[in-house]
Amino acid sequence: MRVTRRVEELQAQGREILSFGAGEPDFPSPESAVKAARAALADGFTRYTPAAGLADLRRDLLDRFEERWAAPWRQLSEVVVTVGAKAALFELSLTLFDAGDEVVIPSPCWVTFPEQVRLAGARPVLVPGTGNDFRLAAEPLIAALTPHTRAIVLNSPCNPTGAILPAADLEALVVECAERGVLVISDETYERFVYDDDGFVSAAALAQRYPQTVVVVGSFSKTYAMTGWRVGFVLGPHQVTSGVATIQSHATSNPTSFAMVGAREALASAEEDVRQMIAEFRQRRDLIVERLNRIPGVSCPTPAGAFYVFPDVSACFLPGEGSIELAEFLLEQVAVAVVPGIAFGHDGHVRFSFTSPRDVLDEGLDRVADALTRRGTDPRSLHA
Repeated sequence: MRVTRRVEELQAQGREILSFGAGEPDFPSPESAVKAARAALADGFTRYTPAAGLADLRRDLLDRFEERWAAPWRQLSEVVVTVGAKAALFELSLTLFDAGDEVVIPSPCWVTFPEQVRLAGARPVLVPGTGNDFRLAAEPLIAALTPHTRAIVLNSPCNPTGAILPAADLEALVVECAERGVLVISDETYERFVYDDDGFVSAAALAQRYPQTVVVVGSFSKTYAMTGWRVGFVLGPHQVTSGVATIQSHATSNPTSFAMVGAREALASAEEDVRQMIAEFRQRRDLIVERLNRIPGVSCPTPAGAFYVFPDVSACFLPGEGSIELAEFLLEQVAVAVVPGIAFGHDGHVRFSFTSPRDVLDEGLDRVADALTRRGTDPRSLHA
């Protein structure tokens, strides 16, 4: 937020900022979804809906997960449409967690995960990933389980690292959690942003065998470039989803009516839009990784998914500095905005989002390379 405020101040002064901070695709929402939402508005579909969302959209989601992952959820009571995936996770926290509970979260992690757990009165237990790419693995997560553990919150592909939990590790984790009565909450917001051949496996694929253990959260925001529409969902055992629906009925009454109509159309007809977007993001990923690794002092692993890189920039710090100071330096000196890694629990890193066109990425990376190279040669040259 500190960097965001400074971006706004500089923009108000007329400076053009190249932002690598935004966690949203730069593609337009699918035209078919836009047309469907417009038609719903024109038809006066602007009233309250059921608290758990439109039945037609919920049925479509159940069908999609059965088709893709052989998921066992077939009852409308086992799916809730939410006001984005973030609301789904908040409502799950309030449904499930209480004082004295522990919730295991792989780290680095999206900044909201631990705060949602704390809001419910429980304690987040952060487990660092392994290696310079923060690989996700079952063993350290299992080792963190205690008699107080209520759930594990996964995010695969991960924001900010792009790491993916391998299928064998996911299975081992779910099996262990099932034996201990621990829930596995799988935030799969980035599940379509996968770039490597071994791909991604949804926790939904294990729900048939472990129906009381697996809860899946998803979103239309990233997959369909519909961030502002605020449509997400949660699928899982009835006793969990019914709690989510109850809390949502008090929090927002329901998701937005015409946004759900657009989301339903996106699910039905926007697959080609998604494929084109993923192909472009794959090329951007390769570009930004290659360019960052050319910069002395920067080490950038190749993310398997999502649309972020999380390079180690600690060799670029001046004495007494951390990721906030480096982010402020890049912002002030070359008008490039990145997110400090300390926000995600790892101060030696910064997060770059590659959700800008390739020419903008190129220009921004030129600025970053020039600034950090000259700074490393003569720290006084750009550091006021």
